[in-house]
Amino acid sequence: MAQTCDVVVIGGGIAGVSLGYHLAADRGVVVLDAEPMLASHSTGRSAATYLTSYGPSPVRKLTVASRARFTELAARFDQPDPLSPLPAVWAATDDESDAAASRLLAECTDELRLLDARAALELAPVLDPDVLRYGVCEENSDTIDVLAVHQAYLRGFRERGGQVRTEAPVDGLARNGTGWRVRAGDAEFDCALVVNAAGAWADRISALAGLPEIGFVPKRRTLFTSPPGADSGWPETDAVVADAADRWYAKHEGPNVLASPADAEPCEPCDARADELGIARAIEDINAATRLRLRTVYTSWGGLRTFSPDGVPVVGELAEFPGFAYFAGQGGYGIQMGPALASLGHAVLTGQEVPADIPVAPEELSPARFG
Repeated sequence: MAQTCDVVVIGGGIAGVSLGYHLAADRGVVVLDAEPMLASHSTGRSAATYLTSYGPSPVRKLTVASRARFTELAARFDQPDPLSPLPAVWAATDDESDAAASRLLAECTDELRLLDARAALELAPVLDPDVLRYGVCEENSDTIDVLAVHQAYLRGFRERGGQVRTEAPVDGLARNGTGWRVRAGDAEFDCALVVNAAGAWADRISALAGLPEIGFVPKRRTLFTSPPGADSGWPETDAVVADAADRWYAKHEGPNVLASPADAEPCEPCDARADELGIARAIEDINAATRLRLRTVYTSWGGLRTFSPDGVPVVGELAEFPGFAYFAGQGGYGIQMGPALASLGHAVLTGQEVPADIPVAPEELSPARFG
């Protein structure tokens, strides 16, 4: 016999759990996730950085509006603030990164400032003075305790009566009168609203319901950890350092280096693995621009970041498919803009006004923009 609820959210990453938390305030909500553990894909494999200069304009606005919400969420559950200050420095070391740094400064004049080589080296002595031309700095960036944020939303969701079903891959979606019937193995759910927060699998979930594809594209991101070489300047570098042309980045992971080739290779939805060739290239590029002298890889992993066709999240329903809503396409920004996006999504799906401090119109995120 089918269980009746108001909302079924498909996907238990930061997107599904944060939106579920808001919806559960006055609705019966069930979150379904295919994996044995929540946050097994994009959320659990994030590099966990808060950058207000990162992403297209709607993403940057949502990121700014999320800062206070991170703090409020932690206070509600008597936890430390999940944001810890960590400046970011983009290095211009050759013609390609020089041109990219100039574009960054032109696009994000309020968030970024130019550093001459001396100032950049004071903030990030790990950079190689022999190749560094100048730097671009975001001083108000932070590192994010992703697990604490996800767990806070999950705790709040459960306190509000929300239910979580793991190992529950959705394999059936059909209209059921004015609502929907969702099948996940032997379990069935009748609900008025289905929320597709399935990340890389969002188009496949839509297809089960008979909706056209949006065109979401999962892209692999590789990360690895490595010990820094002696006299690298790494212990004295209290910043994220990155290539302005987005060919690599590095940040602290305890005494070691957490780094990435900043890859974005389109792929099928999957349990992503690290790109070994990408790691080798990143080590070469990082060593050419810094004094890190990376040699050994301790650990490596991959994650998926799923983008809509225009790189902006998709939130809301299509008029011809009432009761089926998207909350997907967060790209590589899902954590940093998550709190404000969840607030906006809640407003859109419940017919309320978007909070005044979120300067993003629902139409900017609507799936209808794709025709």
